Amino acid sequence: MSGPKPEFVRLTGHRSLTERLVLSTLTGRPLHISQIRPSSPTEPGLAPHEVSFLRLLEAVTNGSSMQISYTGTTMIYQPGLITGAAAGYGATAGGDGNVSVVEHHLPATCRRGVTYFLLPLCLLAPFSKAHMNVRFAGPGVITSATDAGDLSVDSFRTALLPLYDLFGIPAARVELRVMQRSCAGARGAGGAGVVELRFASQVRLPKTLHLHRTPGRIRRVRGVAYATGVSASNNARMIYSAREVLNAFVSDIHVAAQYDQAPLVAAADKDKGGANAKRRMGIGFGLSLVAESSAAGVLYSADVVAPPEGGMVPEDIGKRCAYQLLETISQGGCVSAAAAGTVLTLMAMGSEDVGRLRIGRDVLGTEEMVGLARDLKAFGAHSWGLRDAEDDDSGDIIISVKGIGIGNVGRKVA
Repeated sequence: MSGPKPEFVRLTGHRSLTERLVLSTLTGRPLHISQIRPSSPTEPGLAPHEVSFLRLLEAVTNGSSMQISYTGTTMIYQPGLITGAAAGYGATAGGDGNVSVVEHHLPATCRRGVTYFLLPLCLLAPFSKAHMNVRFAGPGVITSATDAGDLSVDSFRTALLPLYDLFGIPAARVELRVMQRSCAGARGAGGAGVVELRFASQVRLPKTLHLHRTPGRIRRVRGVAYATGVSASNNARMIYSAREVLNAFVSDIHVAAQYDQAPLVAAADKDKGGANAKRRMGIGFGLSLVAESSAAGVLYSADVVAPPEGGMVPEDIGKRCAYQLLETISQGGCVSAAAAGTVLTLMAMGSEDVGRLRIGRDVLGTEEMVGLARDLKAFGAHSWGLRDAEDDDSGDIIISVKGIGIGNVGRKVA
């Protein structure tokens, strides 16, 4: 006989929706979320990007079920097995060989960057039965940073994916391909980029992390300046203004310049250009910077992109990104606010041992970190232990996290 079904985890609100769905999938606990934007007069319930993530979750799992109320303000999620791009579960053959790839289409109404989907997807990928190969396409794919706080694909690839090495998940077998860059379109929606994630580092159980030493000194800065559908000279102007700020602190600075043509999509008004009319979208420019410390595994990142409505010159983008990077470094700790949620979630899901992480006081006190601690507790994880770092006067906090041993049930045990 099968055991009793686990009780529902009942939460409210739309904040941290993707993180809660990931925790539900990893722990196998069904989830009930209510009061999702109930007071919005024009757009109550789930937003288009949240519905799209639910469809993505259904595509990379087997046996998951979702029930959404008529107004979209209440949903029930029953998690299934994480299958990834396993053949026979909706994946199609890719362009090279027999590699299976899940095709996910983002609608033009999507206002979040593609990293909104990549962050939770990479948390599920190490526990997948097969490789997690997903291609994002469609008029809603935005590869740049967004006003909603999403990272650019460049910061995600250079500042977040390397952290998986700390958990025994080889980042060398994780590849993020940017086939078409794009920025947010009019009113922040739509981009028409193409991104493919190939995550081939499946493990039985993440290793225990001990990253509580001093963060060290910044030894070099790397970055990418990107321009889509605008003059390529914008890249040089952003790089020059960023170096004016950073040269006083570190000499080893290298920022690559990337130029792409704006992607073509079908025109909304076909009366002017005929049935085959197309238009350019995803036009814009931005800058991504990553600072590498002398301590292994310590990375800080910053992202700034030109607003969709314009009005900001490349020099301002470069200076703002440089100052944002300095502010991130000044917060201290061994992980930045952009990566703290990923690291703490993997620590909580790892082996049943106590891991330690050094984090800045300002990062720990954010609403996102407090909410993550509460959500982890609701899904059965252990509480965090906090103490001040005693080796210097930085004010950093040492977090002790005991894992709950969420293993990969799809991997065979030797």
